[in-house]
Amino acid sequence: MPDPASPLTLAAPVRAFLDATPPRHATVTTTGADGAPWVAILWYRLLPDDGLLLNSRIGRVWPTNLLRDPRCVLSVEENGRWVALRGAVETIDDRAQGLADILSLADRYHAGDAESLERARRVFTPQDRISFILRPVAASVHL
Repeated sequence: MPDPASPLTLAAPVRAFLDATPPRHATVTTTGADGAPWVAILWYRLLPDDGLLLNSRIGRVWPTNLLRDPRCVLSVEENGRWVALRGAVETIDDRAQGLADILSLADRYHAGDAESLERARRVFTPQDRISFILRPVAASVHL
């Protein structure tokens, strides 16, 4: 049985599903201060080491929850096929990196659409951003 604290190595079909073009959106579930689940839809990027980059404007509920309790579940679904990953995040609390990360995600999600990329740059540049790296330790897969 794998160590529940050890990062998971994602199988090739899971990586392909998560890294598809056009990119899919993810749902992240965090735990609120009162213990209730909180769900948000977001952009993500699969990293070469099987981590997943997440980014948000500081002050939103889900990143606030992760700063208090780094455990979460991230799920990605399309047409009845899905992957759910459970783990804990590492916080990257560097504003310059947070901005670079969201602009990178905007480029991924708006590839080839110069107008949307410029709008994203105008919206995101003045914001305080924070990034997280999810290190999955367990997966549920239905591909």
